[in-house]
Amino acid sequence: MSSAMRKTTKTPVARRLAAAAIALGSCLALAGPAGNAGAAPADPVPTVFFGDSYTANFGIAPFQEDDRIFCFQAKENYPAVATRRLADKGITLDVQSDVSCGGATVRNFWEEQELLGGMKVPPQQDALKQDTQLTVGSLGGNTLGFNRILKQCSNKLRTEGVLLPGEPVDKDEPASKCGEFFESGDGKQWLDGQFEQVGYDLEELLDRIGYFSPDAKRVLVGYPRLVPEDTTKCLTAAPGQTQLPLADIPQDALPILDAIQKRLNDVMKKATADAEGGADFVDLYARTGSNTACDGADRGVGGLLEDSQIGEGQKLPWYAHPNVKGRDIQAEQVADKVEQILNR
Repeated sequence: MSSAMRKTTKTPVARRLAAAAIALGSCLALAGPAGNAGAAPADPVPTVFFGDSYTANFGIAPFQEDDRIFCFQAKENYPAVATRRLADKGITLDVQSDVSCGGATVRNFWEEQELLGGMKVPPQQDALKQDTQLTVGSLGGNTLGFNRILKQCSNKLRTEGVLLPGEPVDKDEPASKCGEFFESGDGKQWLDGQFEQVGYDLEELLDRIGYFSPDAKRVLVGYPRLVPEDTTKCLTAAPGQTQLPLADIPQDALPILDAIQKRLNDVMKKATADAEGGADFVDLYARTGSNTACDGADRGVGGLLEDSQIGEGQKLPWYAHPNVKGRDIQAEQVADKVEQILNR
């Protein structure tokens, strides 16, 4: 979306004109009947899921082995589980598309994404329809460069995390000093710039949904908490594991990583609060403090180098993505939020 387009979609009048133009260009305009206040819609709700590996639920098998195989989208990702959960409550989502894809940045909502092996997938916004009434997904972590942040803090990820995209922010700075690196100087300047970009891009993402699907409820889903308040929990391997949940990341850097993740959560929440026309936020960070990567048997996040479900013989690591327990927490929170929205 050009800066000119961004400006034209800022005002209610311009947005109504844009919506009208799209409607006139459609062969058929579909509109759902008005529902009773306080009652879930009787008709199926046209829905699009978008997002990155946390929506695709990288690490959970089996995954979709089609022309988007390297998106690693689990067949039972949280969109699928949340949809069933809502159906059990009499709320039917007509899922028009789930375009979530591992590695997606916010910009991949409107730009094509290149996958492993040179494969490409179209912009996620292409899934939006004039009659889409609900959009749900998580984006922002890859734009921030969280993988690069993790590699800045871990020698093991620098050498063993070859399948984890990205390089350390500054490979000449030792991983052991990553905490102070992100709190001052070039590291802090880089981080501030990344957060600014995330904010701008999320604003544009929400604008674009409003432009292409004017009647859609917009739901942005935050990320689950990775680091607990008590970081000593991260000094013990989970049951059945030999690696520490956050590998060799120094303990003094863990509160800083947690602060970075909370800041991302706050940026996402602010984007929805500021969105013209309104948008909703699912605050997973606030709800997963007892299910971090360091919570042992209760962990909802697989350890950085813990084997996921993907692979034969040698498994791919979770790289700090939700496991099945974490996926179910995501699905529950998303379903509850959607039910609340549709019952307004």
